[in-house]
Amino acid sequence: MSNKDGHTKTLRFSDALDEKFGKLAQKLNRSKLQLFGLMVEYFYKTKKDPADISDEMLKTSLAKNHDIYIRFIRTQEDTLLIPLKEEVDRMINNQREIVRYFNEQVVNANKAILTGQETQASRQKETDKLLQAVYSRIDTKEKLKAKFLVILTGYIKMREELGSFKNREKDELAETFRKQITDL
Repeated sequence: MSNKDGHTKTLRFSDALDEKFGKLAQKLNRSKLQLFGLMVEYFYKTKKDPADISDEMLKTSLAKNHDIYIRFIRTQEDTLLIPLKEEVDRMINNQREIVRYFNEQVVNANKAILTGQETQASRQKETDKLLQAVYSRIDTKEKLKAKFLVILTGYIKMREELGSFKNREKDELAETFRKQITDL
C-alpha cells in the first residue's frame, strides 16, 4: 500500500486470515487492496468497532423479533380483531334496525294518536252544536210555568165567557188548550 509520500506499507497476517480475506474479496468482486481500503473507510466513517460483531447480530435479532411480532399481530388480527370487528359491525347494524323499527312504531303511534285526537275534537264540536240546539229548544222550568199559566188563564177566561153554553163548544175549547199544552 502506498501513502501520501508514495511509500508502500506492508501488513502481515496469518494464512487462515489471508484465505478468508481472499474469499471475501472474490465474493464481493474486488481486489484484496480495494476491499481493505473499503473496510478501513467503513470503520472510519461509521466509527464502529470491528471487534463488536454483536451489532449485526442485534440487527438480525431485531429483524427476527420484528417478524415474530408481525406474525403475532397477524394471528391476533385473524383470531380476535377481524371477528371483533365483524361482531361490532353486526351490532351496529342491529342497533340501526332497532332505531328504524322504533322510529316507525313511534311515528305510526303518533299519527294514530293525532288522528284520534282530531276525530275526538270533531265529535266534541258536533256534540257542542247538538247541545246548543237542544238547549235552545228546551225552555227552562220557569218559562214553561209562565206559558202554562198563560194557557190556563186563557182557558179559564174563555170557559167563563161561554158560561152555560153548549157542552160541545166547551169540549172543543178544552181540546184546543190541551193541544197548546202538548205543543209546549
